[in-house]
Amino acid sequence: MMRYPAVALAAVLLCAAAPVADTPRWEAPGAGNPLLPGYFADPSIVRDGGRWYVFATIDPWGDDRLGLWTSDNGRDWRFSLPDWPTKQAATSPTSGDAKVWAPSVVKAPNGRWYMYVSVGSEVWVGTAPSPAGPWRDANGGQPLIKRDFAPAYHMIDAEAFVDDDGQAYLYWGSGLNWVNGHCFVVRLKPDMVTFDGTPRDVTPEGYFEAPFMVKAGGRYLLTYSDGNTTKDTYKVRYAVGATPFGPFREAANSPILETHRERDVVSPGHHAIFRSGGQSYILYHRQALPWPQSGDAVLRQIAVDPISLRGDGTIAKVTPGHGGAVAGFAPRRARGLPWQAGGDTVAALHAPAKAADDNYATLWRAPATGSGTLVADLGRRQRVARSLIRPEYATRPYRFAVEASDDGRRWKPVAAAATRSGSPIAIDHAVTARYLRLRTQEPGAGIWEWTILP
Repeated sequence: MMRYPAVALAAVLLCAAAPVADTPRWEAPGAGNPLLPGYFADPSIVRDGGRWYVFATIDPWGDDRLGLWTSDNGRDWRFSLPDWPTKQAATSPTSGDAKVWAPSVVKAPNGRWYMYVSVGSEVWVGTAPSPAGPWRDANGGQPLIKRDFAPAYHMIDAEAFVDDDGQAYLYWGSGLNWVNGHCFVVRLKPDMVTFDGTPRDVTPEGYFEAPFMVKAGGRYLLTYSDGNTTKDTYKVRYAVGATPFGPFREAANSPILETHRERDVVSPGHHAIFRSGGQSYILYHRQALPWPQSGDAVLRQIAVDPISLRGDGTIAKVTPGHGGAVAGFAPRRARGLPWQAGGDTVAALHAPAKAADDNYATLWRAPATGSGTLVADLGRRQRVARSLIRPEYATRPYRFAVEASDDGRRWKPVAAAATRSGSPIAIDHAVTARYLRLRTQEPGAGIWEWTILP
């Protein structure tokens, strides 16, 4: 661990910096992907009342609740935990120990919103008047699809699809022990809960899990994932059918999204396809970088890239990247005041500058023992009213304090140490100063970004 005096801050002014030639593209300042600051997977995205909602599994490997990110511009996101589902509220004697994961949220023709979510190895359904909630169980406290429906496979990853005529369908199914699974589909009655007929097996070639139905050129395109999300083999494939029930034949150019080592994209999959600004996009998770991570935790992040649904009923291959430009979203995130970074350094990969590079793939990390400090040099004395901290884990508590200085030597407290969680964590500190110093008492704490507002 190295410590630098505040008057000798050694970082570059990141908001104006351009990546040097040998900087990996995923570490470049201002990268638009990952879209969200943290480790999340299995995203479902909807828009309502001018606001975007992304529901997702919380990594590592699920949580007792779901994560919800909301944004008015598609770039600046705020984290919350919906009241439903929870592992405690949505479980049965046959659910198993696995956590809450893989939500699918859709608006029904009846005007209400429905969520199909995996708890353990079963599918539950909830409903709400809006994506913001309040969400409540919609099936009398029982799983919609029980584990014993097809015991040889996981009964998870349910995804709803509403056709042009208003008819809704539900697709689901995953394999076991990384062996390919089966995909089932059933027509839903207008209540979005009752099955209208008997579920059918419509498994296409190469299917493992995560079905998502889209329609293009009058044909039904069943997109899905196979491979192992914990390794570098996860990918998105698709198959084409004439009806929502198929039969589905895998397309000649499938898979359409897979690992690109030269682009630093590893194991993309479990996706949602949506439209914004007249263009189609694919929202998906991929392995956090650098990969492989140290330790056994599965840490994934959510990214978005353009996707082309062709008029002939095919899908063009996706070119994954780190730019994340999305028409209909704000072109960039709110940056706040520019600052130079200094403080505790544990490694170049997690140097202080990483908390000011406007990139959710990189973070500053405090020393593994003791407390840690992150110092912001604003370049001149000016008013600083608030800090927005995006911590590594939005669900975990962090204890932060903020101090201010005019010369980088004499410091005064402006925000007392307090335990907070969420993302962003807002800390008010109306003061005029050149330097701010953020202190954390959590060894190894990580911060994706520290935004300082005037």
